[in-house]
Amino acid sequence: MSKVLLAEDEALLANEISEWLQHEHHIVEIVGDGLAAQETLSCCQYDVVVLDWMLPGLSGVDVCKNYRASGGQTPILILTARSSIESKEEGLDAGADDYLTKPVQLKELSARIRSLLRRKVVSPTNNLQVMDIVVDPKIRTVTKGGQEIHLEPREFNLLEFLLRHPNVTFSTEALIRRVWESYTHITPETLRSYVKSLRKKLDTEGKDSFIATVHGSGYMVVNRDV
Repeated sequence: MSKVLLAEDEALLANEISEWLQHEHHIVEIVGDGLAAQETLSCCQYDVVVLDWMLPGLSGVDVCKNYRASGGQTPILILTARSSIESKEEGLDAGADDYLTKPVQLKELSARIRSLLRRKVVSPTNNLQVMDIVVDPKIRTVTKGGQEIHLEPREFNLLEFLLRHPNVTFSTEALIRRVWESYTHITPETLRSYVKSLRKKLDTEGKDSFIATVHGSGYMVVNRDV
């Protein structure tokens, strides 16, 4: 699971890409112009940004330049109908990590997004584990002591995010920003109910919860092997 910002002003293409990526279990947010993309990047966190070059208001290349100038580190892939070496050079020099020409092949776009995400992965294995809980992000399964545990999609997303950042405390607000779409109205009480559900399904009776509550700060998965 990753959170993707898609800046694309062609509505049909944007919806097609979004549906494809959501089918691959990404969280996708769509903006339709450059100024909206720049504003969204200034206040929200994403794992990958897909920027169309020819956005109204502010070009994708300018959004990329401004984002990098402000210290933004999230991987950026630029989409464009321009295929010349000079255009590719301009996009990459603006701070983009990759470049894909239109018409977009959805399978290739997915592969390139996976490649960008792999650059951020620290774990040498695909699976994520804490104690006897093992998560396979690729096929979206969870086992505890070798027994498969059913999780709802949002429960899985929350668990995967926490396991990707062991021993790091996240506030309620930070978890809502990272695991849910920005426009989704999720309250702190809703998040607490998801944490309670994960604990009920995955905690070991008689032992401390694998999701620690850091009073006054938020939640953290404790993994002493990291």
